[in-house]
Amino acid sequence: MSYTIHGIQHVGVGVPCHEDSWKWYRKFFGMDIPLFNDEAEAPLMTIYTEGKVISKRAAMILNIKGGCAMEVVCPSTFKATHAKIKHQLGDLGIFIGQVKSPDVSKAYDFFIKNKANVISDITSTPDGRETFYVKDLDNLLWQIIPANDFYTSHPTVTGGTAGCSVGVTDMDKSIDFYALLGYDEVVFDKSGVFEDWSNIEGGTSQFRRVLLTQKNPSGGGFTKLAGKSYIELVQDLTERKPVKIYADRLWGDTGFVHLGFDVRNMPSLGKKLSSEGHGFTCDTKDVLSMGDSTKVHCTYCEDPDGTLIEMIEVYKIPIIEKLGLYLNVEKRPPSQPLPNWMLKAMKFSRIKD
Repeated sequence: MSYTIHGIQHVGVGVPCHEDSWKWYRKFFGMDIPLFNDEAEAPLMTIYTEGKVISKRAAMILNIKGGCAMEVVCPSTFKATHAKIKHQLGDLGIFIGQVKSPDVSKAYDFFIKNKANVISDITSTPDGRETFYVKDLDNLLWQIIPANDFYTSHPTVTGGTAGCSVGVTDMDKSIDFYALLGYDEVVFDKSGVFEDWSNIEGGTSQFRRVLLTQKNPSGGGFTKLAGKSYIELVQDLTERKPVKIYADRLWGDTGFVHLGFDVRNMPSLGKKLSSEGHGFTCDTKDVLSMGDSTKVHCTYCEDPDGTLIEMIEVYKIPIIEKLGLYLNVEKRPPSQPLPNWMLKAMKFSRIKD
C-alpha cells in the first residue's frame, strides 16, 4: 500500500496562556470544538527542546463551519516567549496563518467592532482577492482570505484555518518540497512590492510570492470539513539575509510551531521523504496515545529551510467523548470521507463562552 497525504490538517500555534489564547480563537475564528485537550509530556520533541522532555497543554480545535484545525500548544515546564529579535516577512518559518471567511468585509467589520488588533484595511492579494490582516492576543499575524467551500452555515464570520505563509531561501527548491506533500498547483507566482503587506514588518521590500494548493486532493475523512487549503512561499529578494524564526528557541515558544498534515501509511511516506533528503527527524515509531480517546502516529520532518512539518496518521479520535462516540479509522479506505452525521455530531462538544 502506498502512502496518502490528504492535505493540511492543522496549523500549530505556541502560546503562553492556553485559556486566554483559545478564548480569543473561539471569539474571532469560531474555533470552539476540541478534538482533544490534554496535558501531557512531549518526549517526541526533545530534538527541538534542548534534549529535555517538556510538558505542555495541547488542544486540537476546529470550527464546524469548515476549514482546517488549529493545535494550540502551551508549555507548562517553561513560559512560552517571543523571540528576542523582531522577525519580519521573509524570515524562515511560518510567519502568517491563514483563516477563511465567506465574507471578508463582514469579518473585517466584526473584528473592528470587537476591538481586535486589525493592522490593515481591506486590500487585495496578488491574484485580486479581498483580504486583511489581524494580530491575535499573542501578536501572531493572521490573514483573512475569502472562500466559498464551507461545510455548514454556522454563523461565525470566519471558518477555520486554511494554510499559512512560509519564508524560504530558495523558491524552486521549496516548491519541489511542498509538491512532495501534494501542494503541486501554483495559484500565483508574483514578484515585487505588495500592497497588502504595506503594514506588516518588512512588508515594503521586494519579495517573490508563490501560492500553492492541491491540484488533485486525495479525499479523506475530514476533507468535506477542511475544504481547500494553501501554502504561500515567501522569498526576500533584497540583500537582507533572512533568519530562522525558531533559531535558539524551543518548540512551544510563542509563534507558529509547525504545519500538520493528515496522512495514511506512515512507513511508506517515511521511505519516500528519506529518499528525497527530507527524512523524519523524530518519530513515535508506533501508536501514540493521548489519553484513552486519541491514538495517532506522529512524525516530523523539515522543509529545506528547517520549517517543522508534522505528519499525523490518525487511528482513533473522539467525536463526542462524553457519550463514548469515537472514530476508529484504521479499517476505513484512505480516501473515504466521514459521514455527515458523524462530522456534524462534533457540534455537541462545542465550548460555549
